[in-house]
Amino acid sequence: MARSRSRKSNTRRTPRAHPRGVLELCGAGYGFVQTAEGEFYIPASKTADAFDGDLVEVARLGSSSCNSRKESVRSSEKPPARVVRVLSRAHEFVVGRYEVAEPFGVVVPEDPRIRHDIFTLRRDAPHVQDGDIVRVRMTAYPTRHEPAQGVVEEVVGHTGDAGIDVELIVARHKLETRFSAASLEQAAAVEHDAERALSDGRYRDLTGRTVFTIDPDDAKDFDDALSIERLDDGSMLLGVHIADVSHYVEWGSPIDLQARRRGTSVYLVDRVIPMLPESLSNDVCSLLPGELRRTMSVDMKVSPAGEVLRADIYPSVIESCARLTYGRAQECIDALRRGKSDAAAKAVGVASDALARDIASCIGALNETAQRIHTARIARGGMDFESVEAKVRLDEAGRPVSVDLRTKTDATALVEEAMIAANEAVARFLRDRKTANIYRVHEAPTKSDMAQLKPILQEFGYDGHVSLDAFSCADPRAIQRVLAYARGRREEFLVSSLLVRSMKRAVYRDVCERHFGLASDAYSHFTSPIRRYPDLMVHRMVKTALFGRSQETTAEEHAMAAIAEHSSAAERTAEEAARESQELKLYELLQQQVGQVAEGIISGVTASGFFVRLENTAEGFVSLGGREEYFALDPVRRMLTGSDTMAVYRLGMRVRVRIGAVYPYERRADFKLVER
Repeated sequence: MARSRSRKSNTRRTPRAHPRGVLELCGAGYGFVQTAEGEFYIPASKTADAFDGDLVEVARLGSSSCNSRKESVRSSEKPPARVVRVLSRAHEFVVGRYEVAEPFGVVVPEDPRIRHDIFTLRRDAPHVQDGDIVRVRMTAYPTRHEPAQGVVEEVVGHTGDAGIDVELIVARHKLETRFSAASLEQAAAVEHDAERALSDGRYRDLTGRTVFTIDPDDAKDFDDALSIERLDDGSMLLGVHIADVSHYVEWGSPIDLQARRRGTSVYLVDRVIPMLPESLSNDVCSLLPGELRRTMSVDMKVSPAGEVLRADIYPSVIESCARLTYGRAQECIDALRRGKSDAAAKAVGVASDALARDIASCIGALNETAQRIHTARIARGGMDFESVEAKVRLDEAGRPVSVDLRTKTDATALVEEAMIAANEAVARFLRDRKTANIYRVHEAPTKSDMAQLKPILQEFGYDGHVSLDAFSCADPRAIQRVLAYARGRREEFLVSSLLVRSMKRAVYRDVCERHFGLASDAYSHFTSPIRRYPDLMVHRMVKTALFGRSQETTAEEHAMAAIAEHSSAAERTAEEAARESQELKLYELLQQQVGQVAEGIISGVTASGFFVRLENTAEGFVSLGGREEYFALDPVRRMLTGSDTMAVYRLGMRVRVRIGAVYPYERRADFKLVER
């Protein structure tokens, strides 16, 4: 019998599995999804009904779908895709501005990454006024046919209230701002007992050492102190002394449970949300000058070549003799460099001449040792990224008045190198003793991510000075050479930021794996137990390794993996909230400069224009859409070329712009190009 030509094949068909991952949206509407098959770019028109942070399935698109006006040049680096469906929702609550539209109350999300208004019924919350800032609980997420719906749970404040702008960021990220009554009661009962520790055989008396802290001007808690001694064989005994927080915060106590949930302190533009109650973080555990304090010490013998030859780790009692700022420490270093020992001692700011000279001498030795450690770290493949941190200064009413640009100095590097060395020494100590621990892990970047930067570096002329083929293979020393060649050039911070963006994010894990950026085979966070929960866990594990297991050790070991994962997530949230609060005030300050002309560097290129980064780190978008000629985008070389004039705008190019519209809540601005 002849086979019917219309008969379908009996081959079994299985539904195609789509890649899945968490959607990360930008304020302009487009986003990215990291999946097991790599990272995908999601155009603003293809996000469907997904919110930022949702777990989604995506399907690939053709490359012609990525030409939206505000879409970053990063879009051209990733294959485009669309959201097929949302698997799970990240937002149960949304914070926004309440607008009365009888019979509804419409909540307009304050987070620019959430682009769906939420409808509520006026009769369910008649007390809420037009313009109130509210927290709404989602009852129905948007679909193609229905809007998002919810119920008002709380009135956070009113538009225009002092501090409400930062309160919105706090509410949006669900940051805990209040301590439980039990934890506050426990903290209040903690006694200053460092003197008692002197009679405890486990604690060493270091009160005879010259020990001091170096911190930012506005620091409230001081959890790390330094000491240094020259040894007869030419090596240095570098001492890092960290507040013994684990003595006061017992596993499973009310304070511990709340600190574990918070994971980290959060440093916002106008406030600090501490991990621990302030009676602990700013007093009992803070290494205040002239006060006895319990600490965990790491003494490291550092060779003239900058190698840590041995490390001794133990509980101790110290008495800090001075609280230095980075500025004072840098003045001291500068004076020593000029051979002015009297000026160096004066810069320390200590009343006693003898003590001031002692501290100045220590700072000189610490600077020398830090440079040696740094040289050794770079020699083994460590990275040294340059960055500019913008810190906005506010007046008493919370209004921005100026921007401080913070860069690395000898003083900050001195502290950083000492802390890195201590963190590494402790990680190796616990690893070698096979003690459970939380490690800081940084994976190597992918070769594809590094290769995408090669054309940009070629545009800057790096191919004549650095092997870009080795760079494309993520060779750490080739990356080092790129960073070294960029140093001092106009594009230095742009190159550094592009490299940082191409790197994997460092995370916490309960297994010892390599830290790529530091070229370290074992690394932990040990030096900030007041503000990071993983550090507190590391302190507990050091005591376990030194003095044996306790009745809590098994529970601590079983919780280690979950704590590492939660702490990584809490760190990301804290960093996002801190960055958003700074940017909010930065754009408020920029709003005061509308109409003014400024110079900046092109930091991103799209099909319809480019982003310009000003000296104060604020970015704005220059649209080329209104021009008479067409501009063609070269996504590989990150440049735009005019069809008639052949005018070129490329990444890293300096331009002059006039500041146009500024939108602080969205943390964005529009600029207009000023022709030279």
